[in-house]
Amino acid sequence: MSQTVVVVPCYNEAERFDLSTFRAFVRSCTDVSLLLVNDGSQDRTLDVLEDFSRDHPARVQVLDLPQNVGKSEAVRQGFLTAFERDPTYVGFWDADLATPLDAVFDFRTILNRRPEVLVAIGSRLPLLGHHIERRWTRGVLGRVFGIVASQVLGLRIRDTQCGAKLFRTCDHTRALFTHPFLSRWIFDVELLARLIVAEELQPRLLSSDAIREDQGVYEVVLDSWKDVAGSKVKGRDFVQAAFELARIHWRYFIRDGAAFVAFPDADTVPVSVEHRKAA
Repeated sequence: MSQTVVVVPCYNEAERFDLSTFRAFVRSCTDVSLLLVNDGSQDRTLDVLEDFSRDHPARVQVLDLPQNVGKSEAVRQGFLTAFERDPTYVGFWDADLATPLDAVFDFRTILNRRPEVLVAIGSRLPLLGHHIERRWTRGVLGRVFGIVASQVLGLRIRDTQCGAKLFRTCDHTRALFTHPFLSRWIFDVELLARLIVAEELQPRLLSSDAIREDQGVYEVVLDSWKDVAGSKVKGRDFVQAAFELARIHWRYFIRDGAAFVAFPDADTVPVSVEHRKAA
C-alpha cells in the first residue's frame, strides 16, 4: 500500500474542528497519516490537535508554529516536515473538511494509475449527480478567477483554489516547497507556476519521451463539496487575489521564476526560463 501524508493547516479551528470525522478516518484506514499544522492559533486549537495526536500517535503528528504565518507558509512547513519521512504522496486538505477526507483515495488512485501525473487537484464542478454546495456568489467569483488564472498559467484548468491537492513525492515536487511563497492567499496558483518552471528547468522523462506539461496535473472532479460556516475567505480577498495573480505572472513568467525552484543538482538548472505559450 502507498504511504500517504496529508497536511492539514489549522488556525483558530478549536470550535469547528470535526474531531469525530477525523477520528473515524484514522480508524478506517491504515496507510494515510495526518500532519496537523497549528499556525499560531490564539484559541484552544493546539490542545485539540495534541489530544487527537496522543490518541493516535502512529498516525497523527502535530507541527506547532508558535506564530501565525498564514496558510501558504503553514502548508509549506508541513510539506517540508512530511518530506522527511520520504512518503509516496503528500497532500494538503482544508481543516474544515469542505472536501471529505475520503476523497484522498480517489486522488491517490489517479496517481497510482497515471505515473506521469505529479499532482492531483480537486475540482468543484457542479455536474449532474455531484453534491457541490457552494454559495452562488462564491462560485461565480471562483469561476472568473479560474479563467484568469488559467490564462496566466497557460494551463486548461477549471479550479485552482480547491483546498484539496495530492502530490507525488519526487525531486520536482520537493523543489516546489524549497522557498517561501510570494502569495498569502493564492499560493495554489503559485504552486502550479512553480511546477511549470520546474518542468522547463528539468523535463521529466518516461522511457525516452519527455512528458508534456499538460499531463503533469490532473483535475479530480469531486463527488461532494460544501461551503462550511466560518470560512476565513472574504469577498475583499478576491481583490487581493487579483493583485497577487499579477505579481505571480510578473515574477515567474516575465522575470526569473527559477529563483523559486531548487533542484538537488543545481548545476543542471539554467539561469532563466521562458514561459511556454498558453494552450
